[in-house]
Amino acid sequence: MLSNDVRAIVSSTVPLLEQGGEALITHFYQSMLSEHPEVRPYFNATHQASGDQPRALANGVLMYARNIDRLEALGPLASQIVNKHVALQIQPDHYDIVGKCLIAAIGEVLGPAIATPAVLSAWTEAYGQLAAILIGAETARYDEQAQAVGGWRGDRAFRVIAKVVESAEITSFHLAPVDGGAVMDFAPGQYIGLHIFVEGEELRRNYSLSASPNGETYRISVKREPGGVVSNHLHDHVHVGSELLLNAPSGALTLVPGSRPITFISAGVGITPILPLLQQALGTGRQLTLIQCARDSNVHAFKQHIDSSAAHYPQLERYYCYDHHEGQETDAPHGIGYLTLDHLQQWLPAAQAGRRDVDVYLLGPKPFMRMMRRQLMDAGVPDDQVHYEFFGPASSLH
Repeated sequence: MLSNDVRAIVSSTVPLLEQGGEALITHFYQSMLSEHPEVRPYFNATHQASGDQPRALANGVLMYARNIDRLEALGPLASQIVNKHVALQIQPDHYDIVGKCLIAAIGEVLGPAIATPAVLSAWTEAYGQLAAILIGAETARYDEQAQAVGGWRGDRAFRVIAKVVESAEITSFHLAPVDGGAVMDFAPGQYIGLHIFVEGEELRRNYSLSASPNGETYRISVKREPGGVVSNHLHDHVHVGSELLLNAPSGALTLVPGSRPITFISAGVGITPILPLLQQALGTGRQLTLIQCARDSNVHAFKQHIDSSAAHYPQLERYYCYDHHEGQETDAPHGIGYLTLDHLQQWLPAAQAGRRDVDVYLLGPKPFMRMMRRQLMDAGVPDDQVHYEFFGPASSLH
């Protein structure tokens, strides 16, 4: 447990992190990836270039410093980090590297007048506490995965048994274990880790599981991203019979038990984790609404599957919203243009006294989710009833 003096020193650095945390973390990443190339596979270069990864870590460090006296307040952020780390197979020695480079970056960026020996010592001790908490949680998860029926630890080889084009951008890969054994169940909404080598470069990515658990196979549905090294490799060079190395399922976004209506809102490839969540929800008898956004009909994936589900389950209502539409009137979406508050007011379950008693699951690009979160609040959906997950570094919509 940290001493009162250590907690006080760490808390005193909060204003500095609020003002310059992102610059500090950017310097940290540059130094660490230069000095320790062995950790590069765990960091997505696209997220580095966009600033998403430095911002996410800066937010995590800031949240830790703010709540150093009440770590329980970290809540969902800690769970998100643990799940991302488990899917990527982060190990205790990686924390040693991060800790050394983070403390060095604090000293180099803040300078000796601010980063005194006392400050560096306090942050070293505080980081050690955080690392111990995360390592403990991740070790327990690795043990749980290894002991589960069909579970495993580390890499496991899977073979592509089917490759299905779902839209102009999204292709599904059906995967079965090469060893012929069972595969562990997962909670709908979770993802798997992919360990892959592209032109000799080692890379790691997370992909949502897009079909319900069956104990025998997994399915991932991958969007071809412009400039995406792994997504383009999968689309162009991975075929039926190809083998891939997977890490066991992980993820914090799961269906919350209850009886209130559920609304799923997705944009683009955000539909992929919603598919198994929807399938699970259909078995509960709850009132369901699905709102799916896409640029146009060419990139609208899984429409036939969703339409079929709606035909068989009368409690499911679905609405499609396209950025633009030039097709026939018979296949026109329910809305054209960006999803707006007016759309939500019409399509969400009715409000009572200005409040909508509904659980909302929100998946898509981060700007879309931020906009939707604000609009959902304006539509009367309580913030604690909006559930979401990121395709990338754990972050916040606040």
